This record gives sequence, structure tokens and C-alpha cells, in this order.
Amino acid sequence: MKIQFLGATREVTGSKHLITTDSGHTILLDCGMYQGKGMETDAANRDLGFDPAKLDCVVLSHAHIDHSGLIPYIVKMGFKGDIYCTPATRDLCSLMLTDTAFIQEQDVRTYNKKIDKQNPHKEKGKKYKIEPLYNQNDVNRAMKHFVTYSYDRRFRIFDDVLLTFTNSGHMLGGAICSLEIYENDIQPYPTASTTTKRWKRLTYTGDVGRLHCHILPSPQLFPQCDYLICESTYGDRLHDEQVVTEEQLLGVVEDTCVYRKGQLLIPSFSVGRTQEIVYVLNQLYNDGRLPHIPVYVDSPMSTNATQIFRMYPDELSEEVRDTMQFDPDPFGFNTLRYITDIRESKALNHKDEPCIIISASGMLEAGRIKHHVANHISDPRCTILIVGYCEPTTLGARIQQPGLQWISIFGMDRRIKAQITKIEGFSGHGDYKEMIDYFTRSLQVEGVKRTFIVHGDESAAETYKGHLHDAGFRNIEIPQKGETVEL
Repeated sequence: MKIQFLGATREVTGSKHLITTDSGHTILLDCGMYQGKGMETDAANRDLGFDPAKLDCVVLSHAHIDHSGLIPYIVKMGFKGDIYCTPATRDLCSLMLTDTAFIQEQDVRTYNKKIDKQNPHKEKGKKYKIEPLYNQNDVNRAMKHFVTYSYDRRFRIFDDVLLTFTNSGHMLGGAICSLEIYENDIQPYPTASTTTKRWKRLTYTGDVGRLHCHILPSPQLFPQCDYLICESTYGDRLHDEQVVTEEQLLGVVEDTCVYRKGQLLIPSFSVGRTQEIVYVLNQLYNDGRLPHIPVYVDSPMSTNATQIFRMYPDELSEEVRDTMQFDPDPFGFNTLRYITDIRESKALNHKDEPCIIISASGMLEAGRIKHHVANHISDPRCTILIVGYCEPTTLGARIQQPGLQWISIFGMDRRIKAQITKIEGFSGHGDYKEMIDYFTRSLQVEGVKRTFIVHGDESAAETYKGHLHDAGFRNIEIPQKGETVEL
């Protein structure tokens, strides 16, 4: 069996890992899109590193675009196999991939107009313009390939490959993917009465959630493995406790909206992060602690994603289910409005009253929040609150540079007078201590033969490698992009 690491190697985007079994089956773990560098990622996304027409299947850990965003592209390029995931992941992908297709079409249109202006006298026969990776028709075709299985159900994807999903606690539908792969010949299910020596057990974590999250359950224990592929987004840091995070959020709200009479802008991923922030604000509202100010969720996708969260109450945390005993909608309260209409979104830029605006994207690379930030970043009454990881090249990361006085947004330099602050406790990724605690409770560490660290900046991955070694893991590797290993 071989694994080739094709994405999210020493960086936090574009997750793709290709397994080739001894029997010749090809299994892609996630099919993520590179994000965070605008049109610069176009070439990286088109260069898959494999032939989609020869790929047998995809195992999808969760719906975030850096893990699922190229699925319509591989279908467009000839993929005909099945895509295995949980039901909630399938529902969220339907929403998120549609949105991604729309954003691509907008970005390409803008890019091509820019190219036209830069090249008024084009060289004859030379192609300057680009096409979107895929469109809505490709998304519709891709959704027909999804096959869903619930958590903790062991099933065959091939005669010599078994798969089990375990709740990862990272986002709704997120799963730890545990594969059992037989070497050389077809073998019945491994049981106590059969020889298991030739079965290799590989676990791919996708992204691992927090041990204590407001809206999702803690990551559930997963089966023992021989080989572990794990993320390392926060492999070099620790998060604040939940209570600290809530008080931090309330403090920012009071400082911005009550004392400075300004607007609080929260760039937030539409799926997962937005729902958690809304839930915390809902709890503060129920407790009578939230100032009486308007709260806007300005994102059509956030609105639709919240509806999907409401469809899966059994997959939400016990805390949320307890809240629903007296509050039937934990994602809504009297001063909260969900905005989908673009005219209402634009009208928010002309409001001068204190309010909270939660909008996508979380890294400030696109979406309505980028317009809100452009319109308010020079207002000293306002605050821009970063609540999650931002890839280093993104606007969300650049805006946090200490001492920065000017920033370019939409090609225009803007003076930074608004407060820029950050709360890391809302992250959907476990920190290094949480992840290692989770792994050591799930696994007999001495039984893990090799561990591969992916989905983390190089410095975070290197630091995490040391923490894993201290916890008893051995043979820990940080693959390079394109590297192939034999198991």
C-alpha cells in the first residue's frame, strides 16, 4: 500500500492524500481546494497530481472547502466513482460547493476584466483569460456521486477495504476516517477468529474538534490504527477555556457597542463558526447580559447552513439539546436578524448605530464582510474581531500585523483606525494538548507504527511533532508535497 501526499503538506489548505492498495484500488482522502491566495491558487487547484478518471473513490472527512472544494472539478475531469461521507456532510457540501462555484465565476469575471484592461492589444492567438474550475452544473453532477453512512457503522467500500466514520467534533458531519486495508488478496472481515496480520489499519483524522465545544459533541473515540495521518493547525499553541472565551466576546461587545458606540464586525466562516458565535450570543441574551443592540448575520450561506444545523439536533452537543428544552431555537433571538438580500446587506454600510455584523468569509478574502471592513476600518469607534485561523497570505492575517497603519482592500489603501482584536477560543480545531489527549485516549500509542503530520504550517507541524514524541509516538514524519510513502 502506498500513500501520496498531494495537499495540505506543511500548509493549511488543499487537503488531498492518495492511497493505492496492493490490489490496485485508488482512494482519495479528501479533495480540498487551495484557498487564501486569490487567483494565484488557480494553477495549484488545476494540478491535481492524479488522473480523476482513474480514481476509484473519495473518502470525505467533512464539508469545509479546503477538504471538499475540488470534488466538482474531478467529476468534470472524468471521475466516476463514489464519494463516501456522513449525511450531514453531504447536505453541507450541496450548499457550500454551490456557493464556491458562484464565487469562482465572480472571481474569474473580475480577473478577466482586469486582464482585458492590462492587455488592450492582445497578441493574436494568445490566450489570456481563464475559466472557472467548475460551475453549478458540475456541482449538480458531483452531488449524484455522494454515498452516505452514519457514524460508527463499519462498511465495505471494496472487497479488501473497510471504512468506519467516527464523530470528529470539528463541524457538523465531520468524521475521523478509519480504513482497514487487506494486503494482496481478498479477505473476509477481520475478526477474533481470523488472522488479522495482513490487515493494515490507517486512520485519517481530517480536522479534529475541541474537547469542549458549545454546539458540537466532543470528538468520539476511534478504533486502534497502525498508521495515523493527523492535522496540526494548532500544533504549537493552546486555546483559552470556554468561559474565558465567552467573557472575552462580551467584553468586546460592550467596549465597541456600548462605550464607543461603534459597530463590531466579525469575519466568520459560514458553517460552524457562525453558528457557535450566534449560540453564545443567544446564551448571553437568555441570561440578560447581551446589550440590547441589533445583531446581523449577513450571509445567505450562513442562513442556509443554520437551517441544516437545525435538521440534525441529535448531532449537536448535550448543552445545545438542554437549551432546546426551554429555547426551541438556540440559533435565534429577538434582536438577531439573518440577512440574505444584497440590498439589505449594502444598507448596513450606511447604518451609524451600534450593532454586531457577523459575515463571511472568515479570512476576509471575499464575501460581504470584506465590503463591511472596507467601509469601517477607518472608523476608530469600530472593532474587527478575528475569531479563527487565517492563512498567512490572507487579508485576515495581514490586517493583524502589529503596528500596521494602512491596508489595501479592493485595490485602495485605507487607514487602519478601527480596533483589530482576536479571540482564538472559537476555533473549531483542537489545540496540541486537546488533540494529544484525544489520541492517547483513543489509541494504544505504542501500537501506532508511523504518524504523518499534515494540515499545518511548517512551524506548527514541527512543534507538534515534538509534542507527539513527548506523548510516546514514534516514527513521526512531516511529508513534503507530492511525497509517496510505502506502508
